[in-house]
This record gives sequence, C-alpha cells and structure tokens, in this order.
Amino acid sequence: MRRILYFILSLSLLSSTLFAADLKLTEKQANYIAQKVWQNEGAGLDKYLVHWNEGEAFASVGIGHFIWFSKGHTERFREVFPMVLAFMEERGVVMPEWLNSKTPLPWDTKEAFYEAKRTQSKKYVELFTFLKTTMPEQSAFMAHRLSEALPQMLEAIENPEKQEYIKERFYEVMHNKDGSVNERGLYVLLDYTNFKGEGTLKSERYKGQGWGLLQVLEHMDPEEPNRLKAFAESAKSMLSRRIKNSPPERGEERWRKGWNVRLDTYWK
Repeated sequence: MRRILYFILSLSLLSSTLFAADLKLTEKQANYIAQKVWQNEGAGLDKYLVHWNEGEAFASVGIGHFIWFSKGHTERFREVFPMVLAFMEERGVVMPEWLNSKTPLPWDTKEAFYEAKRTQSKKYVELFTFLKTTMPEQSAFMAHRLSEALPQMLEAIENPEKQEYIKERFYEVMHNKDGSVNERGLYVLLDYTNFKGEGTLKSERYKGQGWGLLQVLEHMDPEEPNRLKAFAESAKSMLSRRIKNSPPERGEERWRKGWNVRLDTYWK
C-alpha cells in the first residue's frame, strides 16, 4: 500500500439528534491496521490469500479472510466477500470479467478448490492476482463496515439506556482519554468486526447467544481501567461461550488457542 489512503468512517449516533463524525486515517494508520488484520487472518502470507479452512464449508479470501459461498450453499454465518465486491463496484474497481458481487465461489467443494490451487487454474490465478492488487480497497471496505457497525448495533437495541451503554463502550475503545483516536483501539474494533461480525445477525447464534462486537461491548468489565484489555477479556469470554454452545461436530475447541492469541494482540 504505497499510495496515501484515507478511510472515512461515518459514525452515525442514535441520540436525541442524529449526527455523523468523520474520521480520517493517514497512510501510516491505514497500513498499520491493514497489516495487523492480514497478519491475524493469514499470517501475512500469500499462500493464505485464497484459502479454505479445515472443518468449514466455504472459502475464506482476501486480507480479511472474507467468507465466500459456492452456488446454492447456505450457512448461518454472514457471507462477506460479495459485500466487498459490491463496495468495489461502487468505486469502479476493475475486476476479472467473470467476477462481480453476484458471482458464487467457482468451486463447489474443498477438493475442487485445492485442485484449482494446485494446478493454478486461470480463475484461481486471476482471483489471487485481484486480491493481491486490491489490498487497499479491501482495507477500505473493512473501515466502511466498521462505520456502519455502531448504528447497526444501536438499531438492534430497544432499550435507550443500553443503547447509550454500548455507544460509550464503543468510544472508550476507539478513543484516548483526551478524545483523540487511539490507533490500536481502532484496529481492535475493525479487526473484531471483521473477525466475528457485528453481533446483530440472528443466525449467528448458538443456543440463542451471539459472540459479535455487540456482545463483547455489552460484557466488558466496567472496573477494568485498561479498556483494550477489558475488550479482549470480554471477547475471550464470548468466544469461550460460543465454543461451549457450538455443535460438537464442528470441533470448535481447536480454534480456542489461536483465537486467544489474536485477542491478546489487542492490548499486550
């Protein structure tokens, strides 16, 4: 990412009046966040830019390992890669001729996917090249998604007191005590939203309990002075609850260690 990149986050707040606060990130800030996310998702390695995780029925592509389904596939998790492509389409990003926001994953099975990867099929190579050359746009999408996360969460909450509580927690993580933007706090919010979602999708629940950004903010310890640590510890608790509630056949316990390592980067 060698060019100057600005992320505009229009953070709409639900209160007595509706207003927006724009946040601009410098190239240094944008690069820091993008590289941290890519390190978390794919160890910063090209071989993980187009990937299919063990135990999953979908591919994970791009620096954010955005979920992408094959034709006819349904899943409880939010399919994010078409959202990324729609975001790019609106901004006139050039894509391979066969690829757009309505295109399903070209490979129906993990075996077919890995065969295409092994043989470096035309579509696989074009997809990889596209993802490799649009990292700034993928980062911008994640920032855009975060900009919509707060109003989306507040809209899902009926209780005005809880709305205010969630809003306060959100800004405690994002800002320093003097009100300036905390670069690491912004990374935390952006990374977790990309990692486990906003927490508003009803299908992203096990036994009726979610694990997204909303649930993490809701369960932060108000007595912990380090708000980034409070966020990380709450996230560990929410993901531990997810593992406990998950269907045994998914074997989600195997992800606990890696998830916790990722969450420790939020404050250590």
